[in-house]
Amino acid sequence: MLIEYPDPHERKRELGRLIGVEDRMFVEVEGHKRIYAIADEDLTAKTTRRPVPCTSSAWSSARRSEAVRAGAAVKIGCDHTNYPVHVAVSAETLASLAGDLQP
Repeated sequence: MLIEYPDPHERKRELGRLIGVEDRMFVEVEGHKRIYAIADEDLTAKTTRRPVPCTSSAWSSARRSEAVRAGAAVKIGCDHTNYPVHVAVSAETLASLAGDLQP
């Protein structure tokens, strides 16, 4: 995920408001608890002039995989106070993901 603010003044203001956003990113499979991403301080964005923590997430539940293969809805989002966003994953994308989650 990349949040970009081209204007330096806006960037400074908004990034200050988004402290901790990397810990509030999630994937939620219908009927299951949210899986929150883990900011990995050892990963850095290669295109920046300075190290930037990157966020990664691991899919760790066979039950979630089964639910996706069975057609459960999935949403990706952020529940940070200053960046509340939830997006439903399209059926086409879920079908592709389900193929990757074969047992």
